[in-house]
Amino acid sequence: MSSKKGGSKAAAEGQELVEASIIRIPPHHYIHVLDQNTNIARVEIGPRTYIRQDNERVLFPPVCMIMVPPRHYCTVRNPVVRDEEGGVQFDQLGQAKLCHADLEIRLTQDPFPLYPGEQIQQDVTALQIVYPDTALRLQALLDFAEEGGERRVAGDEWLFEGPGTYIPRKEVVVLETVKATVIQDNQAIRLRARKEGVDRGGVCRVTGEEWQVSKVGAYLPGVYEEVVDVVNAFILTDKKALHLRALCPFRDEGGRDRRTGEEWLVTLEDREVHIPSVAEDVVGVVDVTVLNSRQYCVILDPVGPNGKPQLGQKRVVRGEKSFFLQPGERLAQGIQDVYVLSQEEGLVLRALEAFTDTDGMRKRWMRGRGREGEAQREKRRKTDRGAAPVERGKRINILQWPVQPTIQCIASIITLLSILFTFTLSLPLSLCQPQEEEEEEEEEGEGGSGEASVFRRPGDRWMLRGPIEYVPPVEVEVLLRRQAIPLDESEGIYVKDIKTGKVRAVIGHTYMLTQDEELWEKELPVNVEQLLATAHDVLADRGQRQNGAPETRARDKTRVVTYRIPHNAAVQVYDYREKKARVLFGPELVMLGPDEQFTVLSLSGDKPKRANVIKAICLLLGPDFCTDIITIETADHARLQLQLSYNWHFEVKSRSDLAQAAALFSVPDFVGDACKAIASRIRGAVASVQFDDFHKNSNRIICSAVFGFDDKMAVRSSLHFNQNGLVISSVDIQSVEPVDQRTRDALQKSVQLAIEITTNSQEATARHEAERLEQEAKGRLERQRITDQAEAERARKELLELEALSAAVESTGAAKAEAQSRAEAARIQGEAAVNEATLKAEAMKIEAEAELARLAKARAGALL
Repeated sequence: MSSKKGGSKAAAEGQELVEASIIRIPPHHYIHVLDQNTNIARVEIGPRTYIRQDNERVLFPPVCMIMVPPRHYCTVRNPVVRDEEGGVQFDQLGQAKLCHADLEIRLTQDPFPLYPGEQIQQDVTALQIVYPDTALRLQALLDFAEEGGERRVAGDEWLFEGPGTYIPRKEVVVLETVKATVIQDNQAIRLRARKEGVDRGGVCRVTGEEWQVSKVGAYLPGVYEEVVDVVNAFILTDKKALHLRALCPFRDEGGRDRRTGEEWLVTLEDREVHIPSVAEDVVGVVDVTVLNSRQYCVILDPVGPNGKPQLGQKRVVRGEKSFFLQPGERLAQGIQDVYVLSQEEGLVLRALEAFTDTDGMRKRWMRGRGREGEAQREKRRKTDRGAAPVERGKRINILQWPVQPTIQCIASIITLLSILFTFTLSLPLSLCQPQEEEEEEEEEGEGGSGEASVFRRPGDRWMLRGPIEYVPPVEVEVLLRRQAIPLDESEGIYVKDIKTGKVRAVIGHTYMLTQDEELWEKELPVNVEQLLATAHDVLADRGQRQNGAPETRARDKTRVVTYRIPHNAAVQVYDYREKKARVLFGPELVMLGPDEQFTVLSLSGDKPKRANVIKAICLLLGPDFCTDIITIETADHARLQLQLSYNWHFEVKSRSDLAQAAALFSVPDFVGDACKAIASRIRGAVASVQFDDFHKNSNRIICSAVFGFDDKMAVRSSLHFNQNGLVISSVDIQSVEPVDQRTRDALQKSVQLAIEITTNSQEATARHEAERLEQEAKGRLERQRITDQAEAERARKELLELEALSAAVESTGAAKAEAQSRAEAARIQGEAAVNEATLKAEAMKIEAEAELARLAKARAGALL
């Protein structure tokens, strides 16, 4: 509110001053006066006192002149026209002439007024100072000639470089301020030409052309140059290289011509620092590839000696080495470790293209160092020479030979052996060596790499055994790495020859698969897999049934299937290729061949017996028992349900008898067949017996029905099944229950009545016995009471006698004690008087001696 009041007050004062007749104009001030008759305005400059006429009007109060201090300027629009001497020109009417729509730059001068029509386009402004390393980019708006005579055409651009002060002109406009770019060490700036011209180095440039300036220092771009980017140099070390690509044909710093799209590496060997030129595109920084002594790599599309990539080729590089991958090169599977094979390892190789393998000489030398044990080579020689292999577990008994050795034969054999041994010692070692080398070469021929040089065809497979360090060439592909499989005497594997398709089992020694072998998985039936995988002890858990899915262990299908037959059990194995079966008795370890399968027993189980409940591989020979529930009917049509238990075992006289051993498995379900046969016999025997007789003599009837009678009409001790050697040794009747409800109720009533009678009889006997015992107890109690009273009287008599004796002793003791106390008091009094007299005599003696000593001392003093 105060500012508004101040402004309105100043306007009111100005209006009063304009309307005044006398106007005082201070120094360096001016006013515009309008002649209302001619309508022409003029300037009145102070200091003066102006008296306004009636036909004149002052347009504004006195105004300060325009003052331009040093190093300043202002721009005036519609300036007045001046003559050569600088004076203002007026027209015929006395009005100042103006250059309409024109501008005038006025620098430092005396204060000047603005004539009517002149306007300040730009207030007083300081002149622009151009500092070093900077410039003003100017553009000509009109054609003009500079002071030096150089002509400028409208649209021309040039630089006003510092240091200096720029004096503006009305024909020139300042577009921008250009600053110099500082180029440091290991740097360059990339420039682009905006128009055809010559750069600062005197080189002609076309529009759009790019080039670099790497000179250290400040660089001020030309008028038609623009800075595209500042390029930093790449520091090259022994661990990093620069991957470049040519954008256009040019010659690099090394003087080599490059074509468009060509790629190359710049390493430390070329230069320590590299600044990419405008014709180079940095693809990336390549790290060095370092290989130690235990590594190698395969380079795909390697660069040849001519510097061009050899497409489709490969090159193996083994350490220790460090190198850079050239453009277009790449590693197949990266850096790989050298195959270091131990004595128990090998490599299965395959040729990708034809070549000559020269690794045989080194391989033979490595094998000569004892790759295989002497025992394995000896075993292989015997096999190759056609010696019949001895089956595992069999022994050769010379006593079974058809010709029995005699003493003469033995002596002849010993003599012949001694001569042969002597002859062998006399032979030179060189005669024995060729055969050994021939066997070694034969082994090498089997492995495929024993010769000094072997021609390999595409697709050939061979095996390289350790100990060796191996780097596969580009023509070889490593298929597998084999490792010897250690096998105990009770372990084995299935091996399949991929050429012939034959499958064999290797058992009991360490074995390494060859190039034409692979592990074969033996498939077993589902029920056999479940029986082998479950942790179920056939002998200890034979009476238990598993509910739900059993716990199974995963089986290695390439391992030989083994099964431990428990004691007193048998297992049948069938060979489908030989079409024969063999039976083994426990305890024994069964090892299945490639074409062998277990015979699975499907036995009846539960109570009553149901078929196919128990699945088992081994057949227990017993003794054991089985329980069955059967329903019988007596002659008076009483239906009963019996629960019977049979003790059974198999009777095998000679386990070496193949026919008798095979007979054990001749009956697939011996439990069901035996239970059905026994139940049939019992039902036939009970059908002709009344219920009361059967109830009283059930054991005799059932045993006679099951076992039958011998020639002497005595019940046999067992029942034999000759088909499979099954023996039923005993029958145990565990329960007899009627099936008919009425029979069951009647039997229950009779049983209850018998129990009641027996209970009453036992209660009466117990009651009589209790009464007898009670009378005897009362008599013993009365006798005891009388005895106790007599004992009490006797004890009372003894008590009275003791009391009288105690009173007499008490009176005698009191008198005696009083007399003794008086005598003791008199004795003590006499002794005290004696002691008193003795003490008095000693005191008198001491006093007399003291007096004598004093007198003697006094006499001695008198003499002195």
